[in-house]
Amino acid sequence: MKRSAIKRRPLADTVLSKLEPEEKEYRESYGVDRLYFVVASSGRKRWEVRYKKPATGKWAWMGIGTYPDVTAKAARALAQEAANKVAEGIDPILKRREEKTGEGRMGPFEVTANAWLKHRVGEGHFTPGTEYQARTMLDNDILPIIGNIPVSKVTRADCARVQGLIEKRGSLNRAKKCRIWLRSIFDYAHALDRCDVNPATSLRISSKAPKKSKPFPFLRESELPDFLRSLRKTSSGPLVKAAAWITLYLASRPGMVRRMEWSEINLKEAIWHVKAEKMKARRDYLTPLPRQVVALLKEIRPLAGEDGQVFPNRNSKRPIDLAVGEKNSFLAIGSINKCLTRVGYAGRMTGHGSRHTAKTLLSEHGWPRDWSEMQLAHALPGLEATYNQAVWIKQRRTMMQWYADYLDLLELGMTDAQMDAFDNQVLLPGGQRYHLPSE
Repeated sequence: MKRSAIKRRPLADTVLSKLEPEEKEYRESYGVDRLYFVVASSGRKRWEVRYKKPATGKWAWMGIGTYPDVTAKAARALAQEAANKVAEGIDPILKRREEKTGEGRMGPFEVTANAWLKHRVGEGHFTPGTEYQARTMLDNDILPIIGNIPVSKVTRADCARVQGLIEKRGSLNRAKKCRIWLRSIFDYAHALDRCDVNPATSLRISSKAPKKSKPFPFLRESELPDFLRSLRKTSSGPLVKAAAWITLYLASRPGMVRRMEWSEINLKEAIWHVKAEKMKARRDYLTPLPRQVVALLKEIRPLAGEDGQVFPNRNSKRPIDLAVGEKNSFLAIGSINKCLTRVGYAGRMTGHGSRHTAKTLLSEHGWPRDWSEMQLAHALPGLEATYNQAVWIKQRRTMMQWYADYLDLLELGMTDAQMDAFDNQVLLPGGQRYHLPSE
């Protein structure tokens, strides 16, 4: 049957079955719902629906099946379904693509969870360490339980089961982090219209309260002389020993020190500049380097190499020692704490505890809070983080040189009178003396 012989619409089944192909493919309106019947030059027949893309208002075509596999009645139903989606502001082609790739409502939770993690990392919300924690929690605790469930079908009971299994083994802090991330994943899914509700919003009500966290072990001033002398005699390798001393002198996070790169160090200006993406507070960090740290860096450079990592890990080959995205050249996690344990301070002092020691000592000796908080790279509260961009680099250079010198004098075991005399002045390179800030 020639298409010129069509007398009425909607097209009858006899017309659909008898329409003949032509030299070129042609499209005939079925007669309702912007539904069209397409006949290829090969004789193959299929259905298409025409619609306006919600995002642009431009006309587009969407195939909805071949004939006779899809009958006229079924094609009309599919065309109406597409029209309903457009009315809701949904592009039916994009929606179908999402469903095929598992990114839609009926796609497995695992697809959305992985997309969430990629988004958090890509937008700079997660450090490599946090990415590693989230990845391992997904792989070990969450995905084995709910990974294959359609994201829109995950229930509160499913989420509670994940939380309960973690709590059952006594990992209450991990359970807390898990429910925070589950809630974030489902917020992400909701924003993409992959679920209607967030089933992880009320998990805290049924959770077990984690034990109050204990502060990292740290030492007070009276305990430092013996510790410093022991650390000087450590049998740890030169790179680990230097990393421990630099952590102590700068009050830096051990993770920052072990991931230090030569490209971040300016020995001439005695400055360490860490980019925001590596920082917990997501803010560029500059710290002055006391002359003791500069000397240590110059000493280990021939051992570490001129480029790349300041503290390469030449022994460990275990991937578990590394966070996501880290290279094998980084000093192994825990090396600094092992160094402190080796000198007899297990349970009494840790790399992170040196930050507590520094904060306490600087406060007790009258150094301004703002300077010490900036040195510790703590995030500023509220709107101050937006408006206050002061880094006090000149002032902190004075403060941290005083601190490094004071630690050295504690190690030497100077008398109280000598320490009191030093406590009223600071000797910097060039012999210039700076008085401590007044109250």
